[in-house]
Amino acid sequence: MSNYELVGIGNALVDVLARVDDRFLSDHSLQKGAMMLVDANRSAQLYQLMPSTDKVSGGSCGNTMFGFASLGGRGAYVGKVKDDELGRVFRKDMAAIGIHFTTPTAVEGPSTGSCLVLITPDAQRTMCTNLGAAINLSPSDIDKEVIQSAKVIYLEGYLFDPPDAQLAFVKAADIAHEGGQKVSITLSDAFCVDRHRDSFLKFIQEHVDILFGNEEEIKSLYEVTDFNAALQSVRGQCEIVCLTKGAYGSVILAGENSYIIDAMPIKKVVDTTGAGDQYAAGFLWGYTQGMELEICGRIATIAATEIISHVGARPETSLRELVEQNLF
Repeated sequence: MSNYELVGIGNALVDVLARVDDRFLSDHSLQKGAMMLVDANRSAQLYQLMPSTDKVSGGSCGNTMFGFASLGGRGAYVGKVKDDELGRVFRKDMAAIGIHFTTPTAVEGPSTGSCLVLITPDAQRTMCTNLGAAINLSPSDIDKEVIQSAKVIYLEGYLFDPPDAQLAFVKAADIAHEGGQKVSITLSDAFCVDRHRDSFLKFIQEHVDILFGNEEEIKSLYEVTDFNAALQSVRGQCEIVCLTKGAYGSVILAGENSYIIDAMPIKKVVDTTGAGDQYAAGFLWGYTQGMELEICGRIATIAATEIISHVGARPETSLRELVEQNLF
């Protein structure tokens, strides 16, 4: 029997969230809705100019693992932090929710990475990421025993930016398939896809069983402007494809079958940060419990809806309780 249901591999970052207006973005030449990589100096400059902030251990895959744990899932996490204050905070946060953080701590090199999340009044999030220690994740950090102890591994597309991390992904995927596990990945960001399109396409075709992406990401992947065209391009590329469309819900493709999952009603969208992360958490929890794909999609929608109702990328309400109230 698997020790874990899900092992996530991602950029271990601490999120710093703040509400700003559109002028803040224009004044600092920031493209709304994008994730931009910045160096340590640029990150420090922006941080000093940000209004009141909240700090929480984050990173896209880390957020997914928090949601997975909130649903009652057993998980492990692979990511690189340094032996510094933020690194210790990240490790402590993971342990607090029962996620086994398996990666050895770096004792030298860059500090633990951070992500400045700027939230505008339209609930869009613009992110400035300094990868820090996360950039040093390498194949040597992939533990065969951990990978093969899970039902599914989940990979964060942002890790296509550091070159060694792509090699780590290939190693993890090969180990998983050797042991009969499934490999899932999220595209993470349309701009990240633009930077690494050929690598994404090759990796998806050769290694991925379950693909997650939103409308802009999948259109970027196939260089089309129409969602339906992208949908037809990706059909059959993976065993399962989950594509989100914001207020228009999501579509799940599995072979010749398609499942349309309606969005849930919500009074107000406060912050879209982490919506895709929690959608993946919900879907993968349902999937690892052996549920039908349509039910997995509905659980994913419940998790994503909770996250957009407040600031921050981690659930404030037990996702397990919400699922039980709204589904079972």
